[in-house]
Amino acid sequence: MVAAMTVPPTAQEHDADLIRSSLADPEAFAALFDRYSAMLFRYVSRRLGPEAAEDIVGETFLAAFSRRHRYDAAQRDARPWLFGIATKLVARHHRTEAARYRALRRSPVDGPVEGPADRVAAGVTAAASRPMLAEALAGLPRRDLDVLLLVAWGDLAYDEVARALGIPVGTVRSRLNRARRKVREALGGTDPTREEA
Repeated sequence: MVAAMTVPPTAQEHDADLIRSSLADPEAFAALFDRYSAMLFRYVSRRLGPEAAEDIVGETFLAAFSRRHRYDAAQRDARPWLFGIATKLVARHHRTEAARYRALRRSPVDGPVEGPADRVAAGVTAAASRPMLAEALAGLPRRDLDVLLLVAWGDLAYDEVARALGIPVGTVRSRLNRARRKVREALGGTDPTREEA
């Protein structure tokens, strides 16, 4: 997969303008692929693995291209729209995703790598909790999982997740709160990413 730029739309032509231009010049749509394909690939790859990610990202852009005439031009940033399409496509592969979490749960924990002591300690803690985290993610209802992973792995803000999934921001907050609580409980009430004082 070719590395893509992920320059925010404020630094260049807005996504809505590109989509509008692509109605007359379909090749203009390629700029969105260049802008966001790597970001979407990372998100889908974390959920389904790199093998499926390439196909899903391709399907995402095909679906977006075919629906571009219905894009809400008032939304300057197309990331939530694209992540929403990708998340719906991921849902079709829920068995693959569940199997991936089961495999992570069973996989051996990698040893620490050479490096600064703090990084090694954090890596060991995170690696040790990977099986429990995978089990917690596998046990979440799909709608809670989608919200959690769009925030954590998609790096979307609450309002962007709401747009991506077509739900109110309040629903995003409640689903995210519920998912985080369940993951924390599965990890014994600790957050492996927090540094101990």
